Amino acid sequence: MPPSNRTSLRQALSDLAPQALGAFVDVGASVNLADALGGTNLAGGNAGAAGRRVLLAADGQLASALALIALDGVAKDIVLCPPDLSVEHRAVIAARVGVDLVVTDHAEGPLRGLHEIEHLRCFPAITADAGNVAPAVATNWVLLTSGTSGPPKAVRHTLSTLTGAIAAPAATAEPVVWSTFYDIRRYGGLQIYLRAVLGGHSLVLSNAPEALVDFLARAAAASATHVTGTPSHWRSALMTGSIGVIAPRYVRLSGEIAGQVVLDGLRAAFPAARIVHAFASTEAGVAFEVTDEREGFPASYIGNDVGPVFMRVAEGSLQIRSNRTAHEYVGESGEALRDAEGYVDTGDMVELRAERCFFTGRRGGIINVGGAKVHPEEVEAVINRHAEVQISLVKARSNPIMGAIVAAEIVLKGAPAASRSSEQLDAIRTEITTLCQAELASHKVPLSIRFVAGLPTTPSGKLARPNA
Repeated sequence: MPPSNRTSLRQALSDLAPQALGAFVDVGASVNLADALGGTNLAGGNAGAAGRRVLLAADGQLASALALIALDGVAKDIVLCPPDLSVEHRAVIAARVGVDLVVTDHAEGPLRGLHEIEHLRCFPAITADAGNVAPAVATNWVLLTSGTSGPPKAVRHTLSTLTGAIAAPAATAEPVVWSTFYDIRRYGGLQIYLRAVLGGHSLVLSNAPEALVDFLARAAAASATHVTGTPSHWRSALMTGSIGVIAPRYVRLSGEIAGQVVLDGLRAAFPAARIVHAFASTEAGVAFEVTDEREGFPASYIGNDVGPVFMRVAEGSLQIRSNRTAHEYVGESGEALRDAEGYVDTGDMVELRAERCFFTGRRGGIINVGGAKVHPEEVEAVINRHAEVQISLVKARSNPIMGAIVAAEIVLKGAPAASRSSEQLDAIRTEITTLCQAELASHKVPLSIRFVAGLPTTPSGKLARPNA
């Protein structure tokens, strides 16, 4: 089914051969897509959600995956609520969107802060289709942004904008089994969910309390062929020593800058796989994919009006216009998502070097060192090239003279820093400083280097940065 003709997930599934449909795979449970097509996981059927503004606030990804099929084309709006969203922010979003129905897998009664809104129970299993109604409306999909300290912004998409980068399903000689480190309630994970559903493929869902090695084992047991995550997800997987249990033929990275070190690490781990890194955001949608296994992207992508996505750089920031961008912010007073020409300003800074564009960091994440600007990600890319470094995080440290200095926290490969002698650590610290001095301006060189056992990540799988 061409993207422009996708009316609902249920309709898309019904156009596929039932015997070819895969399954959603969770910890200790799986549900066939054919069953989801013929039934529902909503108590009493999906008729109770018809025309409603729904907040989907289930803890479990399996219950959420099934509820999306039941709700799309039936509810007026589906607000995807990540499980880590605070009670206070959840209530703000519900009020902002005008939610009049909460769909949840909780059995203990109404969710905190949402007591005055009607609740409907969903389950991680399918029941008979009594009480169902056929899809009849174009549902708005409302996603929440991440990376802010206050309530997230609510962004309105449709199935058309969300699936604009997804080609019509093609026949394959071998079964396709998707697996993702992402949560499907966030834009990156939702993209993988939609690829699986629209193709009728199986999808191995991650589970927040599950150890990474156990998730990799489940993906291996399901014979996952297509595995996706952020560069931070993949770095963590490479560190486990268990990465070899999976043998994907397609590996995808998005959500953060894909540095050459992690791309090379994945090539070494999966010599037969196709490795792709993509750029997308909740507001701008999927902009492009890079398939040459090099960090950055070809400069020819900028200013090229051939194709569905137009990109330009204004004051160093990447701006995108396409039919994949969201329609608007929901409930945001006076804030425009796009400019007068239809471009979304991503806030991701890029720099042209020898016919290739490189991401240098977020506009809001700049460190000011005595009036000179430093993008943390640019420094991290250099540090991460050291043979002993697994991953690094660069941030500002207050300084009474300069205002701020550049500081780095580094996780080493192999033996942890705590097990190494001070002489060994001093030698590595000197080598990293020398490497940075050779490749960076003097104000960008870290004046503080600290070795740590690990670095925190956000619920969306990105490095947790101080300004996020």
